[in-house]
Amino acid sequence: MTQTKRVGTLDVAYDASVLEPRPWTAAQAEWAAAVAPDLPPGPLLELCCGAGHIGLLTATLARRDAVLVDLSQAACAFAEENAAQVRASGVSVSVRQGGMGEVLDPADRFPLVVADPPYIPTVQTAHFPQDPLTAIDGGADGLELARLCLDVSGRHLTSPGALVLQVRDDDQARALMSYGQRLGLGEGEIRVVGDRGALLLMRRPS
Repeated sequence: MTQTKRVGTLDVAYDASVLEPRPWTAAQAEWAAAVAPDLPPGPLLELCCGAGHIGLLTATLARRDAVLVDLSQAACAFAEENAAQVRASGVSVSVRQGGMGEVLDPADRFPLVVADPPYIPTVQTAHFPQDPLTAIDGGADGLELARLCLDVSGRHLTSPGALVLQVRDDDQARALMSYGQRLGLGEGEIRVVGDRGALLLMRRPS
């Protein structure tokens, strides 16, 4: 059964086949939009978009076109549905289904990337029976998909450019910051949002 949840200024449609949108994640979109004016022109990219609310809210706030990517057909269907309200404001949105390393053209470049990858270690996923497994299973250490997001960002982020990624906590964010710096993604900054999650901003310099 399709439900709707308010996230920021958007009414986000979803059902049990995708991860339930969490209103606090508007903080990720707001941070990404806040750094967007310092970046070159161009569309933003959302990886692991789910129902699309983070990327769509970022696009709305930053007034940038957007490309949303997810492996799940159900997630992409909801992202496409939810994009209608953003397109109505004149922002262009493209939704691509498939592996994040496969659906982007090698020449694609984005000045801003947002991502909310699965980040629960596989052995802990049973603690979240209400969530689709593919939306939360981050592999053995919880960071397999997050590292892939950084790998993809390393190939497609402009210089200068910025990435805002959501993870579980400060420990995960610090581990990913070190990994991203080895990829040349620049300096990092972490914001912990209460007990709900952590956000990692990485700025690739010119």
